[in-house]
Amino acid sequence: MEGRKVVVSALQFACSDDIATNVATAERLVRSAHEKGANIILIQELFEGYYFCQAQREDFIQRAKPYKEHPTILRMQKLAKELGVVIPVSFFEEANNAHYNSIAIIDADGTDLGLYRKSHIPDGPGYEEKFYFNPGDTGFKVFQTKFAKIGVAICWDQWFPEAARAMVLQGAEILFYPTAIGSEPQDDGLDSRDHWKRVPLVASNRIGKEVIETEHGNSAITFYGNSFIAGPSGEIIAVANDKEEAVLIAQFDLDKIKSKRHSWGIFRDRRPDLYKVLLTLDGRNPSS
Repeated sequence: MEGRKVVVSALQFACSDDIATNVATAERLVRSAHEKGANIILIQELFEGYYFCQAQREDFIQRAKPYKEHPTILRMQKLAKELGVVIPVSFFEEANNAHYNSIAIIDADGTDLGLYRKSHIPDGPGYEEKFYFNPGDTGFKVFQTKFAKIGVAICWDQWFPEAARAMVLQGAEILFYPTAIGSEPQDDGLDSRDHWKRVPLVASNRIGKEVIETEHGNSAITFYGNSFIAGPSGEIIAVANDKEEAVLIAQFDLDKIKSKRHSWGIFRDRRPDLYKVLLTLDGRNPSS
């Protein structure tokens, strides 16, 4: 019996700090992925410009735009409808007095299916996101697209297994994570790319070196690319290198994935009645 097949793609490219150039690059690679048969195409995190979170600068907050009538989202809606593909679109969102690291999910007919706001906000040298972004208030969500029911979260969310489990329990068949991760300005020897690949999903990262002027002088991050697509058992199916633009492609049989999950007893053997301790004991106060 023929299963439900879906072809996914992760894009990888170096960003300039010019919106028009970056959006044009994203569109070019989306079209390339479509030509290779992709149904759902993931663009990297905050792809409209440099990863500005290296610095705490008030002027960078002005880069945020409201969700509704966002020009890049509107352009990607038109593109998705033209090509008949699903495109999650990452952007810096202004919402009244709040600001979020957000992603809009565009279905294959150009419909905007809704918004997810990044839940876990990092704060460290080179990745000072708490200065710019409020913690997301949407909760973890899944989206029924033309080709599959997908879960979409953002970068640092991937390091928290609770996020993936929450999306899968809501029916997500494939997980997508746009990212912007690379070198650590304070420690040239620290590299997180191997740890990044421990979960089955589609991840899209950027490449290139970006230098941002901060309050303490220039800060530089060399983004390590390594965008990848992992299978249902965590095996790496496709991976890019750390230097070159890439369009990764992989096909999944959603019925086979569902069958495998059930055969492993992943949902059957859950014991949510025993997990309540997580609500009161999270390791931050062992004496409580």
